[in-house]
Amino acid sequence: MPASAPSEPAGPPQPGKAVQADVADVAELVAGLKFDAQGLVTAVIQDHADATVLMVGWMDAEAVRRTLTTGRTWFWSRSRREYWQKGETSGHRQYVRSVRADCDRDTLLVRVEQIGGACHTGARSCFEEALPAVIASSDGVATTDVEASESFARASSVGPRAGAVVGEARP
Repeated sequence: MPASAPSEPAGPPQPGKAVQADVADVAELVAGLKFDAQGLVTAVIQDHADATVLMVGWMDAEAVRRTLTTGRTWFWSRSRREYWQKGETSGHRQYVRSVRADCDRDTLLVRVEQIGGACHTGARSCFEEALPAVIASSDGVATTDVEASESFARASSVGPRAGAVVGEARP
């Protein structure tokens, strides 16, 4: 695993310019996360504008550090055993708008500005396939209406499914 990541120039915040996070603060934040036995945390990637869940990826401490300090999403590929930055081959980039840890500090919610599709297939979201499920409500009424699930999936999806993104593998 590489020990260093690209860095942005330091200096006062300026419109349109990247801001470098304080290295000590970032190290402390990363150290406070709870990584699994493989040294990873789950990262849920969500569109900052409309809250669509775009994808899920895995980050180790270095990928979290890179994400916090570069303004772009970085992940650890479990299959390729290497770091990858979303969009490095496809051009479908993610620009970080906020990063939050859950109450257990073992999952991250990364809100992004998504450019292009987030899924390796080219689709906007990796979560486009509706599964038949019992639909329950707080009034105790449940149904097995597959159409309700499909209707929800259609409402959550934007635009037609795009073709596969060449060169960008699934994490």
